[in-house]
Amino acid sequence: MTNDAHDFLSLIGAQDPEAADGRATLEIEVDERHLNPAGTVHGGLLATLVDTTMGAAIRSAVDDETPATSQLTVTYLRPGKPGRLVVTATVSKRGESLTVCEADVEQDGKSLVHALATFALLGS
Repeated sequence: MTNDAHDFLSLIGAQDPEAADGRATLEIEVDERHLNPAGTVHGGLLATLVDTTMGAAIRSAVDDETPATSQLTVTYLRPGKPGRLVVTATVSKRGESLTVCEADVEQDGKSLVHALATFALLGS
């Protein structure tokens, strides 16, 4: 991952995802700074986490191509609270210039988010 991407993840309190063979995992401890005015995990943070983890999953499955998010659908299933979140992503389908990836966010064994995204593959 580039330094800029790592700097952004550090800003939100996350580490780089672990990725291999079209799969990636990211874990983060959320606290008060990650909450919205209702006291639950901010939806923008959750969208950022799934997008970042899906990008890492795709990068682990391609050579000399950079994934760029083309479409992202985030389904929020239940609110999150302070504590550990686990984000997992898996490459679902790969075309010639587009890749489809899915991701889930879980907390305490319960699904908070399911996401589906299409990424364009950009040559180097």
